[in-house]
Amino acid sequence: MILEVGNLDGLATLLFLIMFGPAILFIIIGAILFYYKKKKAGKVFMILAGVYCLISLGVCGAMMA
Repeated sequence: MILEVGNLDGLATLLFLIMFGPAILFIIIGAILFYYKKKKAGKVFMILAGVYCLISLGVCGAMMA
């Protein structure tokens, strides 16, 4: 089992994955689109990654504090 009563390492890993996982995925998709001459769509995905990172750091950071 990942989460036990005394060991919360899995919970911290899950929170970091929720915080940065989609943002990293959006950055990768944006870079690929930007490389394949779809610059507007690439910029949109990179902006979405930044916005997601700001919001997730605020929400998950408040939960972790």
